[in-house]
Amino acid sequence: MTETVHSTEVFEEYHRATGEVEDAVLEMWLQGISQRKIAEVTAKLGAVKIGKDAVSRIAQRLDGELHGFRQRRLEQKYPYLFLHATYLKVNWGSHVGDLALLVAIGVNLDGYREVLAVESAAGEKKEAYRNLLKDLLQRGLSGVQLVVSDDHESIKAAVQAELPSTRWQRCVAHFERNVLCHVPSSEMAEVAADLSGIFAVHREETARGLAEAFTARYGKRFGKAVGVLQNGLDNALTFLAFPSSHHRLLRTTNGLERLFGEVKRRTRVIGVFPSEKSAANLCTAVVLRATEEWALKRYLDMEPLEAMNRQTEGK
Repeated sequence: MTETVHSTEVFEEYHRATGEVEDAVLEMWLQGISQRKIAEVTAKLGAVKIGKDAVSRIAQRLDGELHGFRQRRLEQKYPYLFLHATYLKVNWGSHVGDLALLVAIGVNLDGYREVLAVESAAGEKKEAYRNLLKDLLQRGLSGVQLVVSDDHESIKAAVQAELPSTRWQRCVAHFERNVLCHVPSSEMAEVAADLSGIFAVHREETARGLAEAFTARYGKRFGKAVGVLQNGLDNALTFLAFPSSHHRLLRTTNGLERLFGEVKRRTRVIGVFPSEKSAANLCTAVVLRATEEWALKRYLDMEPLEAMNRQTEGK
């Protein structure tokens, strides 16, 4: 038997609702569906009956929570910062077009991951990443030693301008795909195995030796692939300057890719968002819910990095 929600219990009952009901309420509200219609639909789901007044309160609370998230002070230092974007379809009135959703993930000194920012940018405009970093710095971002991202010119320019003393790591997963796109499928397995071996070692000298061997082996057969490797190798090996126990998790933006996959899965039913605000709000809510368990599991042991920093400072 479903339970009628009193206005004073709206938030408590909402948080006890099933994920299906939560997603339905958020999705329908952000789509502009009337509160009466949402109440009818949630009642049919059979988990929690949410009246139109409750929907209004949920919407107001969501706006307030997202505003608080976007404005909150960053009290800790974040040695590692991951930047990436995914794309959504939005109705711009006269046409349907892309909206970039920019996400920043930080790893703090205690070794836990945090979602620091989720921002929208129509067409991923040139200044979007710089504005994102400016906002993070104004909110207290500090201690960044490494930024990990794809080879995106706007990201590199933003890091150089706003975090000039910070090192940059090119996502190895994206880099390998860039190299392999110049290799025929019949040869892909062999070349991919040799390529991934370059980034599986922990010493830069060894990695560069393997890269030289790769060049010697494939230079004549796949010149374009080798050229891409040579041009991007330095930025793809930046992670080797950090503790070896961190290498596997610093090489790529795979963690963000998985998070984006969850966002797409939970919002797939929408297809085209009715507005930029609805897309940004719903996706931010999904991101925050999908990462709640991050606070329960340490991502990295940061003592090796702290020891490395102490050793560097002592020189």
